[in-house]
Amino acid sequence: MNSRRNFIKQSSALLALGGLPLKQFQQKEENMQTEKNENRPKVLFFDVNETLLDLTAMRKNVAKALNNREDLLPLWFTTMLQYSLVMTSARQYQDFGIIGAAALQMVAANQGITISAEEAKQAIVGPLRSLPPHPEVKSALTKLKKAGFKLVSFTNSSNAGVKTQFTNAQLLDYFDERLSVEDIGKYKPHADAYDWAARKMGVQPQDCMLIAAHGWDIAGAIWANWRTAFISRAGAQLFPLAPAPELNEANLDKVANQLIKLK
Repeated sequence: MNSRRNFIKQSSALLALGGLPLKQFQQKEENMQTEKNENRPKVLFFDVNETLLDLTAMRKNVAKALNNREDLLPLWFTTMLQYSLVMTSARQYQDFGIIGAAALQMVAANQGITISAEEAKQAIVGPLRSLPPHPEVKSALTKLKKAGFKLVSFTNSSNAGVKTQFTNAQLLDYFDERLSVEDIGKYKPHADAYDWAARKMGVQPQDCMLIAAHGWDIAGAIWANWRTAFISRAGAQLFPLAPAPELNEANLDKVANQLIKLK
């Protein structure tokens, strides 16, 4: 897909320089894209935290550990993501919750707040594993299963962690498979993680669709030649330097309705 996208950009530039009907060329490309997107993905992959599960309770615990500094929550999350990718780049791996606890200690230290490793772990790991689903999630998943889609969770959380999460949220029975980057030792959005997940399910990248509420996850999946659907939860933003996702809706129910219309 990336090579085709580059070809289109180059061809568009040449057509414009030559005074040829660029609009006609672009319309043809749009029609090709529309035709492609009328086909159902073979597998729907779901990010878990924030996409399916509501992080509100965990955010409250993290803020409490930071002397009720709720303004530090975005910094904590981006620090956690940053260092998960630092470890991936350095060919290292630690549980995502443990990285989150370490990131919490770092953010706290910069504010003159002392948090022990155990205190940080308690603020992150326990709440992370007992998150409720967003209100529309169960009904949307039910619709998609009834429509014949294969549903697979695909998360940066550990295998044991997501099993506990789904057990507590009563989501276990909705999914045909649960995949964790723990098995490859590389965090999303590393391209190898998406390639591995596609191979694991026995499908080509272009037959995969990631459904996620994180711009970085959507960007990573698109660059790995996956199809994508973005859920624009509160505070979620797409990365402007990445191509747009195929779907962009406010919640999972609206994404499900769009997917069910596909052939």
